[in-house]
Amino acid sequence: MVSDIDMDIETEKIESDVRAILKNRGYSHIVSSVDRGIVTLVGSVTSWDEVVTLGYAVIQHQGITGIINNITVAGHDSYRSNIIHLEEKISTAEPLPDRADVVIIGGGVIGCFIARQLSRYDLTVILLEKESDVACGATKANNAQVHTGMGEKSGTKKKALCIQSWPRYEKITDELDVPYKKTGLLVVVTEDTLPSKIPSFISNPVSKYVLPYFIAREGKKVGDTPRIINRKALLEMEPHLTSRALAAVFMPQYAVVCPYSLTIALAENALMNGVKIFLETEVTDISVEDGNVTAVITDRGTVHTRYIINAAGVHADTVADYAGAREYTIHPRKGAILLFDAKMKEYVSHQLSELQLPQTEHTKGGGVLLTPEGNITWGPSAVEVPDKEDTSVTAEEIEAITEKYQKLVPDLPRSAVITYFAGCRAATYSEDFVIKASSMVKGFIHTAGIQSPGLTAAPAITDTVLDILREEGLTLKEQKQFCAQRKNPPRFSALSVEEKEELIETDSRYGRVVCRCEHVTEKEIIDAIHAPLPALTVDAIKRRTRAGMGRCQGGFCGSRVAAILARELHIPLETVTKKGTGSPLFTSRTKPGVEQ
Repeated sequence: MVSDIDMDIETEKIESDVRAILKNRGYSHIVSSVDRGIVTLVGSVTSWDEVVTLGYAVIQHQGITGIINNITVAGHDSYRSNIIHLEEKISTAEPLPDRADVVIIGGGVIGCFIARQLSRYDLTVILLEKESDVACGATKANNAQVHTGMGEKSGTKKKALCIQSWPRYEKITDELDVPYKKTGLLVVVTEDTLPSKIPSFISNPVSKYVLPYFIAREGKKVGDTPRIINRKALLEMEPHLTSRALAAVFMPQYAVVCPYSLTIALAENALMNGVKIFLETEVTDISVEDGNVTAVITDRGTVHTRYIINAAGVHADTVADYAGAREYTIHPRKGAILLFDAKMKEYVSHQLSELQLPQTEHTKGGGVLLTPEGNITWGPSAVEVPDKEDTSVTAEEIEAITEKYQKLVPDLPRSAVITYFAGCRAATYSEDFVIKASSMVKGFIHTAGIQSPGLTAAPAITDTVLDILREEGLTLKEQKQFCAQRKNPPRFSALSVEEKEELIETDSRYGRVVCRCEHVTEKEIIDAIHAPLPALTVDAIKRRTRAGMGRCQGGFCGSRVAAILARELHIPLETVTKKGTGSPLFTSRTKPGVEQ
């Protein structure tokens, strides 16, 4: 046990050292305070880069467990407000129940994994999501990799939970009927792997004959079965690879899974087993009495509960603040990705990552990667941004991504890019997952800082959360009727001619193709609208059916999808939205009174 006196001495030392760090960097005006190893920084600087740099500078000090970085940029808000005013919301969903055993805040892959696992038990579980669908944050905008943990820092939760999780994915995706493909990863060493200042007569032999053995050793540590591939064999495996390639290490256990399909499947399976999910429901406060969680307050009402799981992604620090339980700051790190037309899929057979030394801080480096459907992607990038909702992709970012990844596959035509997108990683200054019971408020569970490899680590993150709930006093009694199986509706484009004809005979709407690029039929769209977790927007339809994900990006099918939504939901066409409240597709009819 650490005595109060020893703790006071340690706190004073940390305070003194932090002040020295700030002074030495020219920021004596920044005010710092320390409480239980958590440092709070307050003040103003002139750029966002300074905010982030100071957070990282302070977290390096031994004894600091977290950073609450309240430094602002002079003349600017730290984050753009994402509040949707209550009067702007239109919702026909059922009213919130008065109470629940557990409330999960956030409908990304982590929140939905936890919801599904808790549905195994005799509990009342509610999941709250502020968007119009699950998987609307970083979950929908990552590169779908199931990592083995090889690239993570030893001693971190990231690495440990990733290693525990990846072998479980085949079983999970089989239960949920979600595509899972083991493509394998080629870690490629090239003439540019080592810094250019090292002479080539030294760097090339080291890259070709020495580095692959170190890479393979790391792969074996995480349970993979790596193979060193010489240049000749490598170019046979990947004919379009750069001629600068010297060798590679093949990691056969790397795989891809569609992150939003997985999340939707998790949510639907949780719903089947009794969890209630409320979309377009924003948490606005948390009630705490005598140091215990008592209720979650939303823009649609209040739910009383003793246990809250904070899985709010980039907004996890804001949610923690509501409970008076903040122990960290989320500083969003944007990652942009370029997506290629599916007709280019023959250019690449495996995931490709070029080793660059020294490695860039706070990122595994991205690569030339495949989606489960076979599309090639370049990215992601890694850019610190002040706005948690910044999913823009600038011309400069596109150029930077192109310059970095085209070197690996120089023949892949840039003209084949059909779209680009971005998401924000929920980074903390510790650069590790924060999965713990609050040290300030009983019943409040943090699952924060979940960035890559968060998708991979989700099963073990969920196990950790359930262990914490038990320690916090929640009784987990298994319900007998739990069903782990969830079946996906038929995907018409993947069927044989005979199977397609059979379906059309049972329902002629399977014979009406709405999306020509992805061969999505009217019946598939209708199935998505009336699914256990209904698709109520054009983007929600896209995530479930791929309508609008092809070469024309919805140019042909977008209006037809909107018309089907209006018809099936019995709403005016002009009220159909792209992604929920605040994203109208139409303003008014050109000929008022004329119905389609």
